Amino acid sequence: MTRAFVFPGQGAQFIGMGKDLAENFVQAREIFQEVDDALSQKLSAMMFDGEQNDLNLTENTQPALMAMSMAVVNVLEKQGGISLKDHCSFVAGHSLGEYCALTAAGVITLSDCAQLLKLRGTSMQKAVPVGVGSMAAILGLDFDAVEQIAKDAAGEQICAAANDNSNGQVVVSGHKQAVERAVALATERGARKAVILAVSAPFHCDLMSPAAKAMKEALVQTTFNAPIVPVVANVTAQAESDPDTLKDLLVKQVTGTVRWRESVLYMRDNGVDKMSELGAGKVLSGLARRIDRSISCNSIGTVEQIEDFIKQI
Repeated sequence: MTRAFVFPGQGAQFIGMGKDLAENFVQAREIFQEVDDALSQKLSAMMFDGEQNDLNLTENTQPALMAMSMAVVNVLEKQGGISLKDHCSFVAGHSLGEYCALTAAGVITLSDCAQLLKLRGTSMQKAVPVGVGSMAAILGLDFDAVEQIAKDAAGEQICAAANDNSNGQVVVSGHKQAVERAVALATERGARKAVILAVSAPFHCDLMSPAAKAMKEALVQTTFNAPIVPVVANVTAQAESDPDTLKDLLVKQVTGTVRWRESVLYMRDNGVDKMSELGAGKVLSGLARRIDRSISCNSIGTVEQIEDFIKQI
């Protein structure tokens, strides 16, 4: 039996996330305080009792979801004695979740991660004026079919397959009109469903190039260590352990496809049969079941789930 720890991406956030952890575990409070201090912002207060619209701002969403995931990691390690090195073979995260994976694996510090994600969220939001870009979920077609649809829909604009989430669930991203054309083409070509997503920017396409540039400049100044367990990267969908490579892949990830389906299959092919999602929600657990039902999945984000997991281990 081989386990992977995985970390969710944007969309899993909700008001109240992490509040029960902070109330029950000093190890969670330590994480939330350190992130607040790193950002000079009461992010934890926003997470626990704030307004959803504020939390949904990308510059807040990204470090908040990271803080939530890292609080779970810290409780498991210090309260439950469950270290990554001894209890998993790989870590991976969906988009911003990759930063959580890197932090959990000791590649970057918690404070550096918080600051990088604040910059990442701000840069992504600024990269494209509101209303210029869009994203859409295409259901019922495989990745190759959706990739071709994106190319056909692009014309003089940008449209790309941004997230290969699971069998028959691919997200496209780009200029608003091109994404709308992709939705129409997908419907014509047999998609079960094609729907525009309520997102604040067109992530993981070339429209994010200004954000990639900003991240490259920041990452040059950030110390990266070798991970204690291999990190399965979004861009390559395979395990990476070289610090310079991991840094370069974070830059490429801003505009590149999140190859999540392939990442899960890579971990499965390398012995993983159990996957634990650390943090908010259970999106990745659901995706894993659709990718391969032989993988046993569980979500760990509440006090009860943490306590149950510690007992099982």
